[in-house]
Amino acid sequence: MGQAEPDLVIRGARVLSTYTERIRPDREIWVKAGRIAAVQPTGTWKKTKGSQVTQFDAKGGIVAPGLVDPHIHIESSMMTACAYAEGALLNGTTTIFCDSHEIGNVCDTAGVEWMLKDARQAPLNIFLTVPSTVPATSPHFETAGGDLTALKIGALFDKWPEAQALGEKMDFVQVAMGDERSHAILAEAIKRRKPVSGHIYGREFVAAGAASGINDTHESIDREIADDFLENGFWIFLRGGPPTTPWHSLPEAIKTVTELGANPKRVCVCTDDRDADDLFLFGQDWVVREAVKAGMSREAAWSMGSLHGATRFHHDDDIGGMGPARRADLVLLDDDLNPQCTWYGGELVVKNRRVTPLLEESLSQPYRYPKAAYRTIKLPKAPKLTPDLPTKPVVANTIRTELPGIILFHDQVKLTPAAEWGEHFKKHDLCFVSVVERHGKSGKVAHGLLRKFGLKSGAVASSVGHDAHNIIIAGTNEPDMKLALDTIKQSRGGVCIVKNGKVLAAVELPIAGLLSDQRAKVIAKATTKLKRAWSQAGCTLPYMGFNLIPLSVIPEIRITDQGLVTVPGMELVPLFENQ
Repeated sequence: MGQAEPDLVIRGARVLSTYTERIRPDREIWVKAGRIAAVQPTGTWKKTKGSQVTQFDAKGGIVAPGLVDPHIHIESSMMTACAYAEGALLNGTTTIFCDSHEIGNVCDTAGVEWMLKDARQAPLNIFLTVPSTVPATSPHFETAGGDLTALKIGALFDKWPEAQALGEKMDFVQVAMGDERSHAILAEAIKRRKPVSGHIYGREFVAAGAASGINDTHESIDREIADDFLENGFWIFLRGGPPTTPWHSLPEAIKTVTELGANPKRVCVCTDDRDADDLFLFGQDWVVREAVKAGMSREAAWSMGSLHGATRFHHDDDIGGMGPARRADLVLLDDDLNPQCTWYGGELVVKNRRVTPLLEESLSQPYRYPKAAYRTIKLPKAPKLTPDLPTKPVVANTIRTELPGIILFHDQVKLTPAAEWGEHFKKHDLCFVSVVERHGKSGKVAHGLLRKFGLKSGAVASSVGHDAHNIIIAGTNEPDMKLALDTIKQSRGGVCIVKNGKVLAAVELPIAGLLSDQRAKVIAKATTKLKRAWSQAGCTLPYMGFNLIPLSVIPEIRITDQGLVTVPGMELVPLFENQ
C-alpha cells in the first residue's frame, strides 16, 4: 500500500505472470523481508530523502518467479546439496524437490538424514520426496546397503518438515501385483495426505498405479503414455535431458499437449538427473526453453517450470508466482529466457551470470558429512571379474545396449568353443560386464556380457550403479578391470576409465561412493575430462546410462550382484545355457 518503505525495488521490468501467463510491461517489484510486497507500474514508488531502499534497474528485461524443479536426484550431480545450489541458482532455479534414494540405498535412514542436514545448510529451497523403493527389488535380485521399510519412511515424514512427498515408486510391477511391502509404504504417504510420485514403464501399468495412490510421474517417454497418465489423474513431469543422454523425452511426450490437445494445467517440466558438467549447461531453464522449442509459449513454458511444480506439491501460496507475500525468489531473463540475475529470498545471489560475494560466502561454508559417510566401499577379497571361457557350445544371455539407453535388450547369442574371449568379442560385438557387491554383505560378483557397448579395449567402472549402487565394471580383460576396481576402492568411490594398466580419467566420489566433497565447478571440470575419455574409449552409452545397467526395474534384462535379471518377469537367468 506504500505505507512502509520496501527493502528492494526492481524497476523497469517486464513481469512474466505465471498466474495469467502473460508478460506485463513496465513494472516494478517491491520486496520486503525477503517477500514480495507488491508489483506496481514503474514509477509508483517514490524515493524519499534519506531512504535506504536498494534499487535495481532491470532495463526492460523480463522478471519471472524462480524455477521449481519437481523431480531431481542431487546424487546424480555427484555433488553435495550445498555445492548443487551454485549451478541451480546460476540457472534461475530456486526450489527443488529431490529424491535421495541413492544415498538411502547405500546408508539407509542415516544417509537420507545427512542429505537433509546438507540441504538445510544450502542456499536453496530443497524439499525431500522420501525414498520409497530402497532397495528397488527384493534381496533375491540385488544387495543394497539400505532397507527403508514402511516404518522408517513414516518416521522420516514425522521428523522432517522438508519431507513433502513420497519419492518415485520404482517397483511398479510389484505395485500392480499388490505386493504387501509396496502398498504398506504407499499407505504411509496416503494416510498423511502426502503426494505420491511414480516410476512407471508400460501403458498397461498406468491405471493400476493410479488406483494404488500414485499421482505423478516423470517417465512419460512418448505422447501416448503421457496422454494416458493425464487421463488417469496423474501430474506429469516432462523430462528434458541433454540430447546425448537417455533422459530427453520431453520433445515426444509434450505432444500430448501440442498434438492431442491436452490441457497443460497438470504438466510440469523437470531435469531428473544431471551430472556436474551438465548441471551448468542443461538446467531447468534449458528444459523450459526446450518446451518453447517444442511449441509452447514462453509464458506457458515458464509456468510449467515454476508455478505448476509448486502447485503439484501444494506450495503455490509461497513459490512459483509473484503475488504478495510470496518468497522473493526471482529471475531476470533476456528475451530468450536465459537467466541473467537471480534473487533468493530477496537477496541478489547471481548478477550478470556470476555468483555474487554473498552467495560465494555461503557456498564456502558447506555441510560436512560424518566419517561414516566416507566408509561405504567394502569389497570382497580378490574377486574374480570375468567368466570362464566356455569349452563347449552354449547360448549366452547377453545385454544389448541401444540408444537412448534406458531400455536394454535381451539377446541370446550362440557361442562355439574358441581359443580366447577376443574371438567372441570380435564376432558378436561383446565385452565383459560384472557387478561387485560393495556393502560388505554378500561379497558376490556377477558376470555378464554386453553387446554393442562399443568398448574395444581397457575397462570402465562406477560405484554409482543404480539402484543398489554396487560397483559395475565393463571391460575387455581382467587386469584392466581389476585396476578399475582398485581405483574405486582407493578413492572410496567414483567413476574411472582404464586402458593398458593406466587410469585415463577418474572422478572421485568419497561420500557414500556417490558424492564429491568439492565445489561444483571443480567436479564439473573432472566430469568433462571423464566424458571426453569415455567417448574416446568408444562407449556407445554415456556413463550415466552405463550406471543404469544394474537397474532391475526397467526392461528387458539387467545385471545385479545376484546375476542376470529379466524384467518385468523378474527372473534370474544364467549367463550360459546349453544349446
